Amino acid sequence: MHLIVIYVIGLIFGLGISISGMANPAKVLNFFDFAGIWDPSLIFVMGAAILVTAPGYFLVLRGPKPIFGNAFTLPGTKLIDRRLVGGSFTFGLGWGLAGFCPGASLPVISTGNPDVLIFTASFIVGIFIARYMIQRSAHQRDAAPAS
Repeated sequence: MHLIVIYVIGLIFGLGISISGMANPAKVLNFFDFAGIWDPSLIFVMGAAILVTAPGYFLVLRGPKPIFGNAFTLPGTKLIDRRLVGGSFTFGLGWGLAGFCPGASLPVISTGNPDVLIFTASFIVGIFIARYMIQRSAHQRDAAPAS
């Protein structure tokens, strides 16, 4: 049942990305083109997503635990640090250059578009690089002599 729910949620997300036109990188890139062919439709897609998601979070987080999990996995801090800023910058840079965010690239991967395949492979490699750097940083911090 768990995998069926994951599949249905992914299907709904993919359909939403496709129907909204956000699977088209030109449409996303036009949102960032304020001096040229600016397309504000991305604002409406994000607004609709917030209108659906906010009440959903409110309802789900009222329960003691997720339906298909043992506990909620929420951020443990509200600290804005180098990792958060660096990750946000990298995400925005990739999105602005390619016209895809990781979530939107996955439904479009089946098109076989080389740009999508390169972008998706790049962000997956980036995930592994980031994990490696985080583990290396933690190891160095743990191995550092106490002052």
